[in-house]
Amino acid sequence: MDLARTEVAPPEAAPRRTGNAARFGLVAVPVAFFGVFFAYPVAAIVARGLHVDGVWRFGRIAEVLGQSDVRHVLWFTTWQALVSTALTLLVALPGAYVFARLDFPGKQVLRAVVTVPFVLPTVVVGTAFLALVGRGGLLDELWGVRLDTTVWAILLAHVFFNYAVVVRTVGGLWAQLDPRQEEAARMLGASRPRAFRQVTLPALAPAVAAAALMVFLFTFTSFGVVQILGGPTFSTLEVEIYRQTSEIFDLSTAAVLTMVQFVAVGAVLAVHAWTVRRRESTLRLVDAAVTARRPRGAGQWALLAGVLASIAVLLLLPLAVLVQRSLDAPDLAFYRALTSDEGGVFLVPPIEAIGNSLQYAVAATAIAVLIGGLAAAALTRRDAGRFVRGFDALLMLPLGVSAVTVGFGFLIALDEPPLDLRSSWILVPLAQALVGVPFVVRTMLPVLRAVDERLREAAAVLGASPWQVWREVDLPMVRRALLIAAGFAFAVSLGEFGATVFIARPDNPTLPVAVARLLGRPGELNYGQAMALSTILMIVCAVALLVLERLRTDRTDRTGEF
Repeated sequence: MDLARTEVAPPEAAPRRTGNAARFGLVAVPVAFFGVFFAYPVAAIVARGLHVDGVWRFGRIAEVLGQSDVRHVLWFTTWQALVSTALTLLVALPGAYVFARLDFPGKQVLRAVVTVPFVLPTVVVGTAFLALVGRGGLLDELWGVRLDTTVWAILLAHVFFNYAVVVRTVGGLWAQLDPRQEEAARMLGASRPRAFRQVTLPALAPAVAAAALMVFLFTFTSFGVVQILGGPTFSTLEVEIYRQTSEIFDLSTAAVLTMVQFVAVGAVLAVHAWTVRRRESTLRLVDAAVTARRPRGAGQWALLAGVLASIAVLLLLPLAVLVQRSLDAPDLAFYRALTSDEGGVFLVPPIEAIGNSLQYAVAATAIAVLIGGLAAAALTRRDAGRFVRGFDALLMLPLGVSAVTVGFGFLIALDEPPLDLRSSWILVPLAQALVGVPFVVRTMLPVLRAVDERLREAAAVLGASPWQVWREVDLPMVRRALLIAAGFAFAVSLGEFGATVFIARPDNPTLPVAVARLLGRPGELNYGQAMALSTILMIVCAVALLVLERLRTDRTDRTGEF
């Protein structure tokens, strides 16, 4: 018996040691990447602000938070995020039902169109609403109404930007809920509203909560939209951090605001992780294809018409006005002006920003897919420990932590060998990849978790190494999800603005930076060029998204995640 134990133990122990080595190997690269290019720059900028003349000034925290203007910024940031979230749910939940339960011509194309605003850069969203509700905009020309000096412009832009978050997250789950559960309640005498309230709504609650938290997160950290539409009147934490850092150069105040935002975002992400786990638990799900049907009755047709009208007004009209403003000059004058550097805004013709953005986005996509793919593979392992599971939440932090702080932290922290990257072109893709990695992880993780673990075990028993198991088992099943993840990373990299505005060189501007600089200078020509560049950026993002819709699998779509 002892001999048998001696002979059997090594084969059992070896796979365990191999599994542990593979697990830590998968985690090591993403941890190192986030440690060097996220945690270190953020810690450097916070330390620079609070560590003065060799002394930590923690009392500065109370001083900053005691200032009335800072309290006003905190209040406005929270208030507008709550109102934006409520308005988005109010407008988008009917759309989630329509896309989940109704079948109508052009549904797939419209679904892609609805998602376009989410992948658009916030600078483009702000520019589009400026063309719609700002001075000289469509509403100003037709009725003399301007909203760019009111909070309504910001709130409507946030609804525009986050509409797809609710439709995808709630609608993705709603399409899979078994409708027979609600029908059974109706047969037992419950009215339609009561059946929805007692059967469907509790099942949808985790998805609604997850969508609301994500919308709150995006609006709480809003930068580009508020920077363009808020002007000097309205300022969120992110905008105030930018102002304190780049205009006033008060690093201590910026550091305190960064810490406040970090704590708030961490709390939101913790609650979001809890709601996602609830959503993945005991629900009876069916094939989404069998739950959608043609509208029946006047009520469903009226609901479909109302949703289509809201999409046309809230989502399509701002984009149409943006395109129209870019074509406002005869002979495509605004577009032709992009080839000249005579305006003095840039050291190079603005048209070069297109090539710069595409090159940066390709490099950022490659980095994001590598880091995100390794992180997703580590998170799907059954033997993942608490550290690995906690790392899942940490991967989402770049979406909520101040991109302005990250960008300025790059300049401060990465300025000495062996990490003296301030003059290197790779700095911009690294900052963009930080935003792309969470999208890669969220896209690939559900598909990787759906792979039957027995297939991996069988391959390992046959002598395959962890790399061979990944190549022969996982990769064929997740190849399409990998392409979708790369597409999302490419789209969000194109639109990254908060960090890039600090680190993009004047002779190599990106499209969002070029748009912001053109809008910041007076003159009709500069305004028209900003509209033209925004239109180009919108078209590139829309094409990327349409390609994603063609690649999308039913399994990937059912996750309800981005």
